[in-house]
Amino acid sequence: MPAIEVNGKSYETDEEGYLVNLAEWNEDVANSSPRWRTWRCRATTGEVVNFLRKYYDEYQIAPAVRVLTKAIGKTLGPEKGSSQYLYELFPYGPAKQACKIAGLPKPTGCV
Repeated sequence: MPAIEVNGKSYETDEEGYLVNLAEWNEDVANSSPRWRTWRCRATTGEVVNFLRKYYDEYQIAPAVRVLTKAIGKTLGPEKGSSQYLYELFPYGPAKQACKIAGLPKPTGCV
């Protein structure tokens, strides 16, 4: 099974790079993502990552992008609850890319 190594510790992932054991997630694992390290607006992306982790804790599911957009709009405000805003932060797909950084499973409905 694939894995990532962070600070000398190995974390098991699936073939697409999502953590197998969600409880192992920590900020070091998030920081291991090359995209995460290079973002200039990490505080903003971190807001979305934290939102996703809370959402998953409550509903036990990683939301697809439409559900994510709507839920973020309700919680963080309409300016952040738009597809355009989320794609600026996560150009490879807000739901998939943010969930991977957040240590969550692949969102439902994503190919």
